[in-house]
Amino acid sequence: MSSHDQSVESADGTRLVVRRLGVGDPVVLVHGSGGGLHSWAAVAEHLSHDHEVWLPARRGYGPSDIPAGTKSFRDETADLVAVIEAARKPGGPPVHLVGASYGATLALHTALADPRDVRSLAIFEPPLFAAGAGIAPMLDRYRAAFERDDAAAMAAALNDVTRVPAEIVAALVGGQRVPDPVEARRSAVGWLHDLEALAQDSTDIARWSSIAVPTLLLAGADTWEPMPTTMNALAMTIPAARHVVWAGQSHFVTMTAPTLVADTLRQFFAEVPVA
Repeated sequence: MSSHDQSVESADGTRLVVRRLGVGDPVVLVHGSGGGLHSWAAVAEHLSHDHEVWLPARRGYGPSDIPAGTKSFRDETADLVAVIEAARKPGGPPVHLVGASYGATLALHTALADPRDVRSLAIFEPPLFAAGAGIAPMLDRYRAAFERDDAAAMAAALNDVTRVPAEIVAALVGGQRVPDPVEARRSAVGWLHDLEALAQDSTDIARWSSIAVPTLLLAGADTWEPMPTTMNALAMTIPAARHVVWAGQSHFVTMTAPTLVADTLRQFFAEVPVA
């Protein structure tokens, strides 16, 4: 399926690059920290057979703009609203909004702040525990490591934020190719901005209780704590939400089992009534 890249301008003038593929009802897939246009590629390929899929690169991640100053979820919510408005054609159906990890937290913020063009919400493992004053010291450590371009110290600070178990970190590091330095730096910039937004955010899960659009909560049974506890709390908070836990999958399911993810999303979309 061929793709097309275009620009969408956010409210503050930030230019966001969005990859678009497929034909059908619109779906916006929002990537997590350290990601970009490629993050949802395998899932998007499956979904694009019967949906128009929009893949934005969030602000701070190439090839979108890197604005000056400290980032907040308010900035990114405005970005996502601009992408959703572009994806919803005049007179066309509202958008299925899907987010993974940090992108899931952003999708929650957006569905709460401005659900007008959102037909459904699918949320995969938002790190709602990694927010607020508790991660401010990790942000400071990360920023200092970033400024001296110390990849190992940056990774250590991020592991403390995400709480990835040491054995998983070791397995991931062992299996990775050596990253392109330009790509690695772009990713590091994006992470820095994401940590800034998270440090200003709250760990209060109760605020999501007023989300009223049809919602699907997705999780891997093998993802480490505190994610399972967080997802269970979110499922109690959005009482109408459906909660799917994939056996044998973890936080990396969009890469390890993209067909499973796409099929689950497609089935959910098909059951959501047109507003």
